[in-house]
Order: sequence, then structure tokens, then C-alpha cells
Amino acid sequence: MKPILLQGHEWSITQIKYNGAEDLLFTVAKDPIVNVQYSVNGERLGTYMGHMEAVCCVDADWNTKHVLTCSADNSYKQMGYQCFVSFFDLRDPSQIDNNEPYVKIPCNDSKITSAIWGLRAKSGEVLVNIKEHLRQINNIQLSRDMTMFVTASKDNTAKIFDSTTLEYQKTSWTECPVNSTALSPNYDHVVPGGGQEATDVTTTSTRIGKFEARLFHLAFEEEFGRVKGNFGPINSFAFHPDGKSYSSGGEDGYIRIHYFDPQYLEFEFEA
Repeated sequence: MKPILLQGHEWSITQIKYNGAEDLLFTVAKDPIVNVQYSVNGERLGTYMGHMEAVCCVDADWNTKHVLTCSADNSYKQMGYQCFVSFFDLRDPSQIDNNEPYVKIPCNDSKITSAIWGLRAKSGEVLVNIKEHLRQINNIQLSRDMTMFVTASKDNTAKIFDSTTLEYQKTSWTECPVNSTALSPNYDHVVPGGGQEATDVTTTSTRIGKFEARLFHLAFEEEFGRVKGNFGPINSFAFHPDGKSYSSGGEDGYIRIHYFDPQYLEFEFEA
């Protein structure tokens, strides 16, 4: 499975995201650049400028008319302020213009690292607190049908939860911190990845650093494959919506588009 290798950033990748139409891949990093390329071959389509510092995350609306980015350039000041989860009603533009969400939920114990829809948006009522991980959660991603979500944690695990009941389901274990993980839209497969902390990478070989992407069967919790090639920790995963490929972005600043071999698409897991 030889990847298409893209180098559109000078610094570590922070997030990669496919658009709803499945033809574009957006990437952001610890530099102020937002890149967009064709997902089929990695050809660069364009670059969005405007931020002054690292860009943390990116997303496109359902018809790819607008792209939303979040940055550390103090476009929205955070230093010295309490951490909140904020809800905005897009039907009321004044909420965004005036930065006045209709619900703000304070987070007193820790900072927010990732979020998906799962609270009651009308009231902001917290349904339940889940504490299955032992360390910080780095990433949360929904399944394509939104029935499950998967979490990636510094405790070396990726965990599956039911989106409706929020009940814990399964765990994928690795030997290193998991920075990101994604669920296949077509198969019962989960792909976690990460690696040794970035601050220690200079003293660690690629082999020891555990920079591979892992392939686990969701139900049996068993690893059945690894994809090597990264020269540093993997920071972000995204499955293409058709399930025939996935992309990864790493601490080395590269984006890799991996197209699965026919053997993978025809593979049947034996318990």
C-alpha cells in the first residue's frame, strides 16, 4: 500500500478533513496555512491565508461553500479565560457577530481538546460523564452512520462508544499514546495511530517510536495489520467516505493518502 506523499506544510500537521462531496482534502498544521487538494491524487487546488499562527482544526460545510478554521493566533482570545463549550444558532447571525452563544457550558476541571455532537443542543444539558480513559483524550470521531464514536487517548488506547446510550463498547490497545483514530465507513475496522511524544522524537528511531498506523477489527479487538512510513508521530487520521482509502498527517509535516490494496478490500476476518 504505497501512499501518495504530500508536503504542503512546513510544520507538524494538526488536522486533515474530507469534504462532504468526497473530492477534496483539507489540511492544517502548526503553520498559518490552510491547504486544499484533490483527494483522488493529492494535486494542490489552493491555499487559504489569513491566520498568523498555528491552525488547530478545519472543516467544510455540507456543500463546500465555506471553510471554517480555528487558530492559536488569538483571533479568539483564550489566555486567562475559563474554558467553555459554546453553542451558536446559525439561524441567528448576531450570535456569531457578537460572540454571544445561546448556551455556554463551563469546563472547570480541564481544557477541551476535541468535541462532536452529543449533548442536548437546545439546553446544553449534560446527559452523562464518561470516564473510561486514564489519561487525556486527544481526538473524537463519529462513524459514518453516526451510531458510534471512537476516542483516541494518551493512555495508549482507542475506545468505541455507542452514540445513543454513550455506553462503552470496545478497546484497541497500542504501545504508545494515540493521537487520532478513525472508523472505516464500510468495514468493522478502526485505525488508531500516534507514537512517542514529539519532544522525545529526536532521540528515538522510527522503529522504537511506534509511528505506524494500526488496523484493528472493531468487534474482536484484534490487530490485523500495520502501515509504516511515517517519520514521526501521527497526529490526524481521516477515512475517505468511500472507505477505499484513508489519509494521515504527521509530526513530520507530511500528509499521506493511502489507497487500500485489493487484498484489504476483499479481506474477511476469521475469529
